[in-house]
Amino acid sequence: MLKFVQHNLETIAGVAIYPIISLLICFSFFVGLFFWVFTYKKEAIKELSELPIKD
Repeated sequence: MLKFVQHNLETIAGVAIYPIISLLICFSFFVGLFFWVFTYKKEAIKELSELPIKD
């Protein structure tokens, strides 16, 4: 089955750019998420972590 898909993809001009674009999008998302997590305020994290046990 992969043989048929691979043959069809090889005939499309410029198809090699799509895996590179998807890798860059995924990488930039996780770098942005990593940056956001480490710059989030500690007070806000503490307040959010105490929400489930508040009365």
